[in-house]
Amino acid sequence: MNKRLPVTFILITMLLDSMGVGLIFPVMPDLIREVHGGDISNAAIWGGVLATVFAAMQFLFGPLLGSISDRFGRRPVLLLALGAMAIDYLVMAQAWTIWLLLLGRMIGGITAATHATATAYMADISKPEDKAANFGLIGAAFGMGFVLGPLLGGLLGQWGTRAPFYAAALLAILNFGLGYFALPETVTDRIRRPFSFKRANPIGALMSVGHLPGLKLLLSISFVYGIAFFVYPAIWAYFAALQFGWSPAMIGVSLASFGVSMAIVQAVLMRPILRLMGERNAVIGGLLLDAVVFAALGFVESGTLALIMIPITALGSVVGPALQAIMSRTARDDQQGELQGTLASINAVGMIIAPFILTQIFWYFTSDLTPMYLPGAPFILSAALVLICALLFLRHPYEKLEAENR
Repeated sequence: MNKRLPVTFILITMLLDSMGVGLIFPVMPDLIREVHGGDISNAAIWGGVLATVFAAMQFLFGPLLGSISDRFGRRPVLLLALGAMAIDYLVMAQAWTIWLLLLGRMIGGITAATHATATAYMADISKPEDKAANFGLIGAAFGMGFVLGPLLGGLLGQWGTRAPFYAAALLAILNFGLGYFALPETVTDRIRRPFSFKRANPIGALMSVGHLPGLKLLLSISFVYGIAFFVYPAIWAYFAALQFGWSPAMIGVSLASFGVSMAIVQAVLMRPILRLMGERNAVIGGLLLDAVVFAALGFVESGTLALIMIPITALGSVVGPALQAIMSRTARDDQQGELQGTLASINAVGMIIAPFILTQIFWYFTSDLTPMYLPGAPFILSAALVLICALLFLRHPYEKLEAENR
């Protein structure tokens, strides 16, 4: 079998997966107001609730599916998740009440194993020195999906708020068919591990991988950074609509621009950046850049300036792959699924907390009750959280652990 085929398939999987997610972003403010009423500020509150339900399911099921993939293989987990994802989008396409949207987000959260399992798959087939760059390719593919997804979502939104959901369901079905015929299994008897309910729940999985040297601090950083970076999916559509008066199509264009920029950084610039700076400096530099950009977005009033800032924002996307590579090298080969599942749960906890905090802050600073009108307030909070991540990372014994692993 061609050695490039597994990598190519995973990248196509992440591209189609993120396209399906990105398709629905531009229409969410209008859809929530359509089924529940109210203004944009109130729609942001319900958007936070939907995102929190999604994240809660991801938190509960992430380690379970990661452990199942360590025992039974990545292939069945990916295929089952894709099939259920198609059903999820069809449910949301038919939802005429906020409660059906909640049900759809619950199904979506349970099936959100594709990213964690695909990352574990990539770890299975990557040499240690190639993991950061290959994780960057996953990020690039995911970013390219955000190029096509929001663009198509914004365009399809012109034919109604339901059209993007049908398109997302079709993409999930096509992705399932591609995986069924093209996806080889990577979990062999050499790395297969027995299934354990003790490790298959969020707390047990966290305790299991948390014993690895230096990993507790990195998991804490990943948690706080996840809260900070969630400001984009939680707030951007509402922020751009209110602050700049953008239509769903324009919101889609802005998200697509971010996806293009992030894909260029992670697919083209990631390896040169790592060679020039190393993983540790890439994480620190990316965190500091994120802090500056988030702070600037907190006060920007020009939509044109916000668009100009997008490529600068994308440079901060080096943080995720570099941080993930450091953690992946700490875990054994038979722990990759468990580690990725744990990371998915930690990020999901951040996604549970972030929407409530960020949408409440957005509502407070844009409602009639606010003493100071500031739609960008959630971005200012994210800037402060990213600075905390940078301070925590400076305490990590990176060089000492690298020397011990040689």
